[in-house]
Amino acid sequence: MQRSNSILLATFSMVAVLSPAFAAGTDAPAPTAAPSATATPPAAVPPAVSAPAAPVNPQTQAAADAAASADAQALATVNRQLLTAEESVHRTKESVFRAKATLQLLKEIVIEGSANGAHVLILHEDKLGSGFTLSAVTYLLDGQSKLSKVDSSGALDQTRELKVDDASIAPGQHALAVDFKVTPTGFGVFKYATDYSIDVRQTYAFTVEIGKACTIHATISEKGSAADAMEQRVKAGFDMKCETQNAR
Repeated sequence: MQRSNSILLATFSMVAVLSPAFAAGTDAPAPTAAPSATATPPAAVPPAVSAPAAPVNPQTQAAADAAASADAQALATVNRQLLTAEESVHRTKESVFRAKATLQLLKEIVIEGSANGAHVLILHEDKLGSGFTLSAVTYLLDGQSKLSKVDSSGALDQTRELKVDDASIAPGQHALAVDFKVTPTGFGVFKYATDYSIDVRQTYAFTVEIGKACTIHATISEKGSAADAMEQRVKAGFDMKCETQNAR
């Protein structure tokens, strides 16, 4: 009987405790779990720290800048030299091209001149008498020397005719210049003039037509009389005859 009363008293006590909660219409809060004694908080990650930059040596930087500037100047110099060399090569090529063109033109002129040009034969004739001796002769055709002889012994005077030139010539105008040196022999009234020298210079202009062959006789001879001055006693003369080359 006493045990039953104890159980009944405990039951009423539990009901008394739970009655206010049911009466308010609210649920009793669930009991919270106690934190585990073994859980550890997450470790904090320290922020990344960059290494400090090494200090720049001013002398090293200046040397590097100077080297870079020297390299740039050297490159610019090489570029200028290459450009100059290229221009020189172009000029050389142009000069070679012009030279080839000129050579080809001259070749055509020579070939055409040989076939359709002209020809000239120049002969020297000595017609001096015994009172004079021819000691030197010079012939120039268009400024080019064709004959030059000097002989004071008198041997030149013994050759009465000399071939000065015999070659093809371009059609057109030309000039034949002569220079004769004559010495009196001292014969008769000229004995006082043995040391006297006479220079006879003269230029003969002539024209040669295409397809023609011309012969020019250049002579040195006496003129006048004993009463004339010594330098007027000698003269140079020219005579030219032309014909077609086929008939020559």
